[in-house]
Amino acid sequence: MPTLLGIHGTVTNPGRLSRALQVAIDAASTNNPCISTSFLHLGDHKISFADGRPADAYGDDTGTVLEKVQSADMYIIATPIFRASFTGALKNLLDHIPVEGLMGKACGLIGMGATDHHYLTVDTQLRPVLAWFGAHLVPGQVYLQSQHFHDGQLSDDKAIAGLKELGRAVVALNESTGSKNPDAAGPAPLAGG
Repeated sequence: MPTLLGIHGTVTNPGRLSRALQVAIDAASTNNPCISTSFLHLGDHKISFADGRPADAYGDDTGTVLEKVQSADMYIIATPIFRASFTGALKNLLDHIPVEGLMGKACGLIGMGATDHHYLTVDTQLRPVLAWFGAHLVPGQVYLQSQHFHDGQLSDDKAIAGLKELGRAVVALNESTGSKNPDAAGPAPLAGG
């Protein structure tokens, strides 16, 4: 059974962004009831700073989290935009993952910022890092702002539709490039040696 992991890429308390991520995850599982979904909130786990040690050398949740991430077949990653980039917590997680952990896997992206000024951050900051891993990325992204919510609940029809479309697109991309078609991964990224 293919697995989709939603990654809430921040340590702050789950709120609006986590609810938006859940909309995309739910759309993915509705589109294909044969997939298994799970949710990873980085703030629920103690993950050490990446310092090059093997995952089992850390005395916290690092190894368990890395196993969960690497065992998934596809991802939807959501991050708030801080200081014109994705979060340090998400970067730290990615620093732990070997190239093979994401290579050839489908991935959709959600960003949330305070203004339109950070709309391209996901494309200019996070997308290149995931491309370095050789992940297959859904071409579009969903970018959210406070105006898309009312009383903490996602209320913008266009944003909701975009999240649902993103969830469906990740499943479709996985089906066309995933384990059923290993040749679709292409050559290993330079980082993979």
